[in-house]
Amino acid sequence: QIVVFVQDFDQRARRHATLILAYHDIVPHGAVRGGDASLHLPQAQFADQLDALARTHDVVPLDVALGGGAPARARPRAVITFDDAYYGAVTAGVEELARRALPATIFVPPGLLGGQPFWWDVLAPAGDAGLDAGVRARALATLAGNTRAILEDAGHAPAARPPLPSHVRSATEEELSRAAATPGIALGSHTWSHPNLAALDEPELGDELARPLAWLRERYDGVVPVLTYPYGLFSPRVQHAARAAGYEAALRIDGGWLVRGRHDAFDLPRLDVSSGVSAAGFRLRVAGVLS
Repeated sequence: QIVVFVQDFDQRARRHATLILAYHDIVPHGAVRGGDASLHLPQAQFADQLDALARTHDVVPLDVALGGGAPARARPRAVITFDDAYYGAVTAGVEELARRALPATIFVPPGLLGGQPFWWDVLAPAGDAGLDAGVRARALATLAGNTRAILEDAGHAPAARPPLPSHVRSATEEELSRAAATPGIALGSHTWSHPNLAALDEPELGDELARPLAWLRERYDGVVPVLTYPYGLFSPRVQHAARAAGYEAALRIDGGWLVRGRHDAFDLPRLDVSSGVSAAGFRLRVAGVLS
């Protein structure tokens, strides 16, 4: 009862604000988890979160949330986004959204499509420990988030690790196309190959930003000119390059509520939804009680 009271109080206080949620993979019913544990949310848990969110928020498309002139409303807004275009997200995740007629945006790194594993899943230890902080730091700082370089540097996954489940991979273009044909599903750019943008030189940076937006627009309607920064890493130089490449906004992977007039368009916050959050914890986070 205390949780419900506090949640309701904060929702009224935040009725003019928007919360952008960031998801990664959705683990289909009956599938086992694998990879970097925090990124892989079971489908049943995702469904429960959608139901809880719809009871308290107006779930709107990203372009509506970022547009001007929002009318007065009684409830806060929420936006659902996915990074990486995981197979589980474009299938099980979109299935749950379509069942409820809820919109979402999938941010795609086209250069990693085709059923490929992601380096952070390959190198994560089995179980719930998550990716080692030292491995992550070397991968992002020394190797600039380059998938091929990181896997070569690590010698790929140790042989003792079990193979990754089939959902822990990127979608194919065909799978992405089926998801994009679902009413309410939009696509955005997550760069071409998911590097650390802040570590790239100017030609590489320009290519990583311009190439995916052109690729998406050639193939799909409903592409939003919005970028999500891989690993949440960016700099003023990256922000400037994103503007020059034709984006209208860019999203972090962390932060809290989006309040009109308080944020730079290329430094917009999101709430990263970890697979480890409890039902009560999710409700308190989307109410703004917990960060």
